[in-house]
Amino acid sequence: RGYYPIYKLKELEHKKIIIPFKNDDKKILRENTVDFISFSYYSSHLTCADPNAYAEKGEGNMFPTLRNPYLKEKESAWKWQTDGLGLRSTLNAFYDRYQKPLFIAENGVGGIDELENGEIHDEYHIRYIKEHLLNLKDAIVLDGVEVMGYTSWGCIDLVSASTGQMKKRYGFIYVDANDQGEGTFKRYKKDSFYWYKKVITSNGEDLD
Repeated sequence: RGYYPIYKLKELEHKKIIIPFKNDDKKILRENTVDFISFSYYSSHLTCADPNAYAEKGEGNMFPTLRNPYLKEKESAWKWQTDGLGLRSTLNAFYDRYQKPLFIAENGVGGIDELENGEIHDEYHIRYIKEHLLNLKDAIVLDGVEVMGYTSWGCIDLVSASTGQMKKRYGFIYVDANDQGEGTFKRYKKDSFYWYKKVITSNGEDLD
């Protein structure tokens, strides 16, 4: 918005911290705001005023959250509760707050893939991306949210930053390696690779 939020200025004031503004600093801030906002989205979070609900905490999320009873059937292998509608809600919330174009920098789900005769059938991966793209489309077409672009996480399997595991696979391309760094490191295109290639070619129109 081109200026420091009031709550932050008051916090600094209480701590007796003074920002040494000079001459045109405030004018420079005001006239040089960001052109767009990018963010990563994997799953939604839940909070509740009922302290008894905290017994049902979700597992595996990078940030602790309560278990959403409406998403019990939509958990990843690492117990992340996947929520495509949550992406639509997040897009609307950000756009309403900032009125800036949005860019989804990361979106994906980690799963356990099995190599079978040189093929990897990762239907869960396709299902996740498809649900999120459909909600992305609704945010654009039905809600009027301005979205610049979308990139999934990720193209190729690699060591998961959140768990340090190779077996937690997000990519469209399988890498033959295990958590101990053992394997041929040969790469195989998953079913999701061919599906996502079709999605890109059609600019998101063909999601079947």
